[in-house]
Order: sequence, then C-alpha cells, then structure tokens
Amino acid sequence: MDVSSILGSFGPTQDDNDPEESNYILDAGYLTVTNTTPIDADLYNENIEQSIEQNARESSQKLLGALFHLPSTASADGRLALLPPPTFALPREKPLPKAKEMTKWERFAAAKGIQKKKREKKIWDEEKQEWVDRWGWKGKNKEGETQWLHEVPSNADVDHDPRKIARDERKARTAKNEKQKLQNLSHSTGQSSNDRKQEIERTLATTRVSTASIGKFDRQLEGEKKPRGIKRKFEPTEVSAEQEKKNALALFSSINSDSRKKRPETSGDNSVINVRKAIRTASKGQGGVALARKLDSGKRKSKR
Repeated sequence: MDVSSILGSFGPTQDDNDPEESNYILDAGYLTVTNTTPIDADLYNENIEQSIEQNARESSQKLLGALFHLPSTASADGRLALLPPPTFALPREKPLPKAKEMTKWERFAAAKGIQKKKREKKIWDEEKQEWVDRWGWKGKNKEGETQWLHEVPSNADVDHDPRKIARDERKARTAKNEKQKLQNLSHSTGQSSNDRKQEIERTLATTRVSTASIGKFDRQLEGEKKPRGIKRKFEPTEVSAEQEKKNALALFSSINSDSRKKRPETSGDNSVINVRKAIRTASKGQGGVALARKLDSGKRKSKR
C-alpha cells in the first residue's frame, strides 16, 4: 500500500504570497532548511529552550513536507526519495587544484595531433602460429635472445655472441625509456637542470655507500668526481706545557660537568671523579689497557 500521498497531504505547502513561508529557504539536495525569520526577542529571553524547539520543529516540518513532494522509488527498506541537485553553493575548504602540466611528449603529441593508442599485450607470431606475449617471460621482444639459429656477420669477432648483443640492446632500450620517463616527470614538476643535477648527485652519493664495502670496490663512472669526505684532524704529539695544562683542565671540566651519564655511587667508592670515563676519554675510547701500553711505550722511548 502506497501511503506517500496520504502523508504528503499532511505536509505544508509553500505559498510564495505567505510572508512566513517565504522566510524558509529549502535545499532538498543537502537536506537543509534555513529560517530567515527574525528571532522573537521576548520569547527567546523568556524561554530559550522553547524558542529553539519551536524553530527546529517548524523547520523540520517544512523540510519533511518538501521531501514528500519529491519523486520516489521502491526499495527493500521502503520508499526512497530521489533528491534533486543541491542549489546552495558550499565554499571550498582548499584552493582549486592546479592543472597538471603536460610532459614534453604530450605537448609534441598535441601539436602533431597524435592520438594515444593502447598497445595490446598479445601479438601474433607467424612462426608459431599462435598469440604470444609482447613483453615478459617468453615475450616477443626476447625473440633474438631465445632463437636457436643466428646469422653471424663475416667480419665478426671470435667471441661474437648474438644472444648477448640482443640482450644488451633490449636492456639499452629499457634504460633509455626509463631515462626519458624520468626527464618528462622532472620537466612536468618544473625542476631546472641544476636542480636535477644536484638531485642525481645526492642519489649517487647515497648509493655509493649502500654496499657492504661502502663503495670501496665499486666501479667508478666516467667523469665521476671523488666524494668529499670529512678530514680527520690529529693533534700534535708535542705541545707546550701551557697547552697541555689547558687540555687537562678541559678534560676535567667535561668529566665533571656531564651529570647525565654519571654512574650511581656505590657504598665502597667515595670518589667524586668518574675514573672509568676519564680513562675512556683520555684513551679516546680504546680502554685502560691500551692507555697503559701507550704510556709504557712512551717511557721506553724517553729512556733511550
């Protein structure tokens, strides 16, 4: 039984001549209703809750009455109203997205009128009389690498390998396409040649140290510059007494001021100096045994 007509008869009809009806702005697309009627100050100040409830009730009645006059369709959950397109223009939270810049090939294709065509993944093989893959394993592009018979030129070298030559040519084409793809992407992002060069140098410097030998045994590229490293600074072996005194005071102040790594005091040790840290700092992390050997070797040299 369709009761939409019965329920719709209870909904109020909007009359443009009625000033109260014209104060309601309905937007069924967003399911919103705006009441532009001025607020009754006396009723609002007397009872705020009652004023709000009255305004919400009247606005809801107007909206429900408008929904019952919309075309509807049947569904498993009952009748569903078909909402019209929204009429209220909502402001955007974010600015409009910028138009994607065309790549170098897209500009060339647009100028020449070239239409983009999607290549099929399968291609007909006349020799096998069947459809084979254009790329991938056992693909048509690897035909020169997998065929059992090759024609060798008369002036070819002894170690001429047609399969290796075909494979190298295929790899070169793949690398060329990838390089052109990266260049098109960089052009579309608006990067300059200097920025691209710096980015390539940073990437190259990162990949140098990604091997187990930290790039020590890697083959150098043609025109590749030697990476700039941090030069180690060694202190002189012989210093004046004043300088040695300054170094000792600086060592003592660094040990005494560092309270974050101070070990908890034990009941048997009442020393105010962290001896272990002093030895570690003086020996540059080598330990007390290495420091004792160094001092011993220095005494032997002085006796000689």
